[in-house]
This record gives sequence, structure tokens and C-alpha cells, in this order.
Amino acid sequence: MVSQNDSPSPAAELSPMSAQKVRTSTSMPGTALHTVSVLEEEWGEETAVNRHGTWWYAAFHYVTAMVGAGVLSLPYAMGPGVLVLVLSWGITLYTSWQLIQLHEHVPGRRFSRYHELGQYAFGPKLGLWVVLPQQLIVQLGCDIVYMVTGGKSLEKFADTVSSGAGTQFRQSFWICIFGAIHVFLSQLPNFDSVAGVSLAAAIMSIGYSTISWVACLARGRLPDVSYGYRKAGETDAMFRVFSALGQISFTYAGHVVLLEVQATIPSSPEKPSKVTMWRGSVFAYLVAAACYFPTALIGYWAFGQDVDDNVLISLGRPALLVAAANLMVVVHVIGSYQVYAMPVFHMTETLLVEKFGFAKTARLRLIARTTYVVLTLFVAVTFPFFADLLGFFGGLAFAPSSFFVSLELPCIIWLAIKKPRKFSLSWLANWGCIVLGLMVALVSMMGGLRNIIVDASTYHFFG
Repeated sequence: MVSQNDSPSPAAELSPMSAQKVRTSTSMPGTALHTVSVLEEEWGEETAVNRHGTWWYAAFHYVTAMVGAGVLSLPYAMGPGVLVLVLSWGITLYTSWQLIQLHEHVPGRRFSRYHELGQYAFGPKLGLWVVLPQQLIVQLGCDIVYMVTGGKSLEKFADTVSSGAGTQFRQSFWICIFGAIHVFLSQLPNFDSVAGVSLAAAIMSIGYSTISWVACLARGRLPDVSYGYRKAGETDAMFRVFSALGQISFTYAGHVVLLEVQATIPSSPEKPSKVTMWRGSVFAYLVAAACYFPTALIGYWAFGQDVDDNVLISLGRPALLVAAANLMVVVHVIGSYQVYAMPVFHMTETLLVEKFGFAKTARLRLIARTTYVVLTLFVAVTFPFFADLLGFFGGLAFAPSSFFVSLELPCIIWLAIKKPRKFSLSWLANWGCIVLGLMVALVSMMGGLRNIIVDASTYHFFG
């Protein structure tokens, strides 16, 4: 473990995957610091000369990553989940602050990838293997859920505007259409290139969240609404509660791309990037609160236990407003998919070039990124259980994003690097988050996996 007092130089500490990300204009060729990556310059990764991010730029990227598919399932999870929703909002805001502070913990160096920060805290080998597999699982899981969400929303939009035409095709048809969009968008090189898509996605998130709770409020409560939790028995009720916790935790999975977003922001001794990024993060969390809490509480008030796992499906009228909301969802999850996929693209391409000797060509980008899109599309078509996917992947996403993943998490990294005094407020707060996060991660994974198995028994695959 590395302490603050004997921090290694940036070049000495770098992992094989990140060693070529150090840049300097004064070093001589052949020295340790003269390692400008061809991937960075030719393929557009963030370097010191092309960081143009601002607080609002960071905010809409973060809103796009955080306010996504999960918001529409919140009414479905509200029976047991009000307290968890509020706690998750506060705790993940705190852990986002921790990551932002640690981004430039070492003077002259920026931890622009989650695994780089893990390597600094736990060592080059352990940190890489603890963080990277879990981060990839989270990003892959989120993109699978967004495939399902985009396809279902496309189907609902077509069904609404064309009087049932959407149901003439299988659900897998609409998911495939949504996936085809990403075959093209995945060729955009970096976060800067998807800024317009991300901005549109952030605006759409506010739009469809507002439409969903306003429409629920206008519709009013169902005549015989029940607020008991839907169950087929005591065991079923317990596992549905577990899955609901995962659905809620899924809504705060944006941490996994936080460091990548902060890497796009310029930094100087007078104005370090953490100031700008924290401002953007706070704004993003206020937007998230404005989307989450009204949608969750008013949607559950209107439909009770009969609410669907996507509240827009429960809303049948006003038809044009619901259609518009579903179209907004499609635009938003297009942006969300790209925000989560972009770090995966960069890591995959770097691995193929530096470890396997592939040439750095447009063909490599096309094949690598299209393969990833097809993989997520295949899983989404096979397992389109929206709420249960949220529960299962929420258990995975809750951990690396905010609480606990094996030995990696903002709180554990903070304890490893900052070393607060035992039983101090910081020490107690971080350990409290770790224990709570571990409990929620375990039970939500159990609930989501069990519900996928149950629902699969009555589902026709590729239907």
C-alpha cells in the first residue's frame, strides 16, 4: 500500500495499461516521461492539451450516467424502498466527493481511470485485478439494461402513436433497432465527441421524469389502489424486497465513469479540477433529486402495488404525452449507453494494441466496438426482464459505484490513502457506508437473480 509521504513518481507508479498516458513537452525522447500514447493523440483520448470540460459539461455527463433507466422503476420499488432511496442519494453524494478529491491526490498526476486510483491504493497488480473486472461488469450491466429500456420504450412509442402497431412485432425486434443505432454511434472517438448526445440525453431525462410524475398526478389514484407489496407468498415477498433495493441502488451507478468525466476538465494550482467537478456533481445530484423523488413517490401514490416495472407502461393517457416521454427515454438511454461504453472501448482498444500487437486502425475500432454492441444486444434480447435486471445489476453497480466491491470502493480507497484516525468521524462514516453497501449489494443480487429465474420460467426467449 502506498502512503502519502512516500508516493512514487507518476512514471514509476503507472500500470502497463496507463503507462503511456503521461505527457510532457520538455522531456527528451527515450526517457520515462516521453511516453505519449499514439492511441491518445490519434484516437482522441484526453490529454493535457485537449481538456476543455467545464462544470456544466461535467454535470450533464454525470446526469446522463446517473439518471437513466432506474428512475422509471422507482415507483415499482417504493413499497420497501423510500428510506433506501433517500439514504442512497446522500451517501453516494458523499462518495462522489471522495473520488473527486482523490483524482489529483498526488501532485502533478491525475487518476483518470478508476483502476488507476485502485492501483495507487492497493498496488499495481492487486489494484488492477480488484477494480477492473468489477468496473467492467458494472458498465456491461448498465449497457445491457439500457438496451432493454431503449427497445421497450421504442415499442411503447410505436404502439401509442400507431394504435397498436408496436405489438405487431416481437419485443426483440425493437431492441435490435435500438442496438443498431449504437453500431454507428460507437465509432465516435471519446467523451468530447459524444458531448452533444450526452447533453440531449440529460435534457431528455428531466423531460420524461417530469412527464411521468405530472401525468401520474393528473391521472390520480386507481379506484382500488393498494399499497401492500405484491407477493405470491412470504418467500416471494422477501425476494421482491431484495430486488427492489437493487433497483434503487442502480439509480446511483454514475460513479463508475466519474473519474473519466473529471479527466476532461482542465486543472491548475489556482483552480484544480476538483473545484469544477464538485460544482458539476452537486448540480447533477440536485437534478437527480428533482427526477427521482417526485417520480418515485407520485408514481407509487397513483398505482400502488399495481405499478409496472416501467411507470410509463402503466400510464395509458394522455397518449401523446406518454408517447413523447417514451421517445425522450429512447434519446436519453442512447446517450447513457455511450457514456458507460466509452471507457470500455478505450480499455479494450488499448489492450488489443499494447498486449496483442494489433495495428491502430479504423478497422480495429470498428470490429472491437461493434463486437461489444452485439454482445450487449444479444444478452438484452435473451433476458429482457427490466426490473429484475435492475435488481441484479444494481447489486453489482451499487458496490463499485458507491459502497463496496470486493476490496474496492470510494470509502475503502479513502481509508487506504487518507488513513483517518480510528474511531474518528471520518473513520466511522466510511466503515458505516461499507457495511451498509455490502448488505444491500448481497441481498439485491440474491433478489434480482431469483426473480430472473422465476420470470424466465414463463418467458419465451427471443420473443
